[in-house]
Amino acid sequence: MRDRLRFLLGDALIEIERCEPTLTVLDWLRLGRRMTGTKEGCAEGDCGACTVVVGRLDRGRLRYEAVNACIRFLPTLDGCQLLTVEHLKGADGSLHPVQQAMVDCHGSQCGFCTPGFVMSLLALRLNEAEPSIARIEDALAGNLCRCTGYEPIIAAGRRMDELAPRGADRFLRAREAVAARLAALGDSETLALRGESGCFYAPATVAALAELVVAHPQATLVAGATDVGLWVTKAMKRLDPVIYLGRIEALRAITDEGDHLRFGAMANNSDVRTALAALSPQLDELMRRFGGEQVRNAGTIGGNIANGSPIGDLPPALIALDATLVLARSRHCERSGAIQEGPGEASNPPHLDRFAARAMTAGDGLARRAIPLESFFLDYRKQDRRPGEFVEAVLVPKLASGMLFHASKVSKRFDEDISAVCGAFRLTLGDDGRIGEARLAYGGMAGIPKRVKAAEAALVGRRWTETAAAAAIAALPQDFAPLDDMRASAQYRMKVAGNLLRRFLIETTQARTQTRVAGLLTETGHG
Repeated sequence: MRDRLRFLLGDALIEIERCEPTLTVLDWLRLGRRMTGTKEGCAEGDCGACTVVVGRLDRGRLRYEAVNACIRFLPTLDGCQLLTVEHLKGADGSLHPVQQAMVDCHGSQCGFCTPGFVMSLLALRLNEAEPSIARIEDALAGNLCRCTGYEPIIAAGRRMDELAPRGADRFLRAREAVAARLAALGDSETLALRGESGCFYAPATVAALAELVVAHPQATLVAGATDVGLWVTKAMKRLDPVIYLGRIEALRAITDEGDHLRFGAMANNSDVRTALAALSPQLDELMRRFGGEQVRNAGTIGGNIANGSPIGDLPPALIALDATLVLARSRHCERSGAIQEGPGEASNPPHLDRFAARAMTAGDGLARRAIPLESFFLDYRKQDRRPGEFVEAVLVPKLASGMLFHASKVSKRFDEDISAVCGAFRLTLGDDGRIGEARLAYGGMAGIPKRVKAAEAALVGRRWTETAAAAAIAALPQDFAPLDDMRASAQYRMKVAGNLLRRFLIETTQARTQTRVAGLLTETGHG
């Protein structure tokens, strides 16, 4: 194992031998380095004042991402480059084009949020040329401003490419050199750091991860920390040890397997959004509303599932699509007796989707189990994950001919908000126009995301009409006694759940009727 954290802070190589496992990037910058340009606002990844840019290698190419420093743990930067607002000013004191655009367009008043906006715009500039207004708004949705208003900031986003050609941007010119430096920092060793409050492990291979999970059964597995980070900043939890999955390149892969898409557990939600959008524009809009861009860049598909939240937005959609979850653990440790099999645990369930069996034959020393995603959720914050297991992949079938699909999220605000109710529905119509199969799933209605079997049964055999929708809505109380909490009352949730089925009917039978605050991106070209 390697006992030294290594990353680039701007152009400088940083090496750290001892580090607390949950020290945030924000605290290290402000308290350890006295780099106070990065601000602390909400400490939960909502306001964007702490936004920094992280450069990492993605299949050999340098990729820049805006992330929230307040909930990002410092050791997760191993092998990356960290850029803060202090790195933008040139050696001669000149402003970077993003900064100059903010000045010219009067995009700052009190200035507290300004560094975060600047860094979000920098990430956008480094990744995309001449972004549209919709894309600028999307990139800034994770940044809040209380005094300036967003129009001048959006104008700065349009102007930043006018002030200096991209070829003159020193960050873009240095891209290949930085990529080479990061590649030199990479290795296949497990990073093992110690601090006063505990240990941090970051394996580089799935096999090493499997052995660590067995060796440390009490460990907290961290993917993007978009939820776990709040355990530290808000609940003040001590996590020891921490096992971070972000150095395992194999877990980030997204592949097209013909009849389904395979998502590695560490595929971040920005990449997942792009892939799922090819299946349905409904999925594109759903994932556009996953926090802000900083949260989508850090959060992962595996983390969204393994978290087990009853209000996670992605599980209802994946359940409606009949997704399969692949769980893995060390076969070596299993043989050695480190894991004892319980009754009925020695084999996979008899029913696997036709494509899931392919995941069982990797021959890499791991024991795998494929289960329907819906059966993974047992009770509130309780999942079907056996000792030593971790989520390795998610297999999502493509929509076939004759299938109708819909996904809706209802929340108090459009961007950066948690669902009150999330509904996802898939109907398969036969040649006679009747419903042959119905898969209806909701989040926010119970302690787990789940299907509504009585409502599904009310639809099968019917034509997809108002009568069929009304029958399904009438059956919803047989499936749910909804949650009643600060986000919504039980009565409201039940009413919304039914109305989402009506929206599904309207959108699939009355194409010209608008049912959304913002149309689907692929239909309107804007948010």
